[in-house]
Amino acid sequence: MCPIPGFIHIILLPTLYSYDGGMNLADILKSTGHRSYPPPSTPWLMTQSWDELLFAHWRVPKEQIALLIPKEFEVDTYDQSAWIGVVPFMMRKVRFARTPFLPYISEFLELNVRTYVRYKGEPGVYFFSLDASNPLAVDGARISYSLPYFNARMRKRMVDGWSLYESKREDKRGADCQLKVLYRPLATTLSAVENPDGLPYFLTERYRLFTKKHDQVYKAEVHHAPWPLQLAEAQFRVNTMLEPLGLNPKEEPILYYSHQLLTLEWAPYMC
Repeated sequence: MCPIPGFIHIILLPTLYSYDGGMNLADILKSTGHRSYPPPSTPWLMTQSWDELLFAHWRVPKEQIALLIPKEFEVDTYDQSAWIGVVPFMMRKVRFARTPFLPYISEFLELNVRTYVRYKGEPGVYFFSLDASNPLAVDGARISYSLPYFNARMRKRMVDGWSLYESKREDKRGADCQLKVLYRPLATTLSAVENPDGLPYFLTERYRLFTKKHDQVYKAEVHHAPWPLQLAEAQFRVNTMLEPLGLNPKEEPILYYSHQLLTLEWAPYMC
């Protein structure tokens, strides 16, 4: 694996620590049976918790997505369609290996617009945009992962049992867009890993992201336990996150909720 020239790399040994519910990073690294391929054996770079997350996905003709992604990537499809996701959540307990949680850096809001691709047969996530409420996180991720992160004014609060999530991009490097959505989990839980051929698995159980920098493709690996999913409902008051892509899906979205997931991330490398 070749490191990215000019990218930030911190190679440190994993630290074990107890996390909410008693699960530690050693337990997570041992939990691999739900994956179609093993996580890297090299030291991880970062750990993050993705909390109070909404997966909202729309079916999109694969020909439309093919026009929006780099030519090196193949659109990954389910039921002969591409899928586009708008994913708001809270990022918590963000830290590098062997470093402590820092109050300002370790917790912020994030909002992703993503689709699914294959590169040389390998499945992964391709991000069209990632908005965040922390300028340090935005600049750091742009440097270290070459991802299209943008600064946004964001807030999240509870309203009568619903999560009210609001985001308005304030970054001249990207097109204006915003989201205002109410969402909440339903009682029904589901396990995506029980059916690797199902849509929930296709949309959520992804352990690799791809990006492109200077005509070169890079990938970064991610690992976590199976997603703890619930069916969800949502009310989109404002959603212009797909307008910069020229997409306007007509169908209702597929919705899942996840309360909390601890993750491990590895440094990106050249494919």
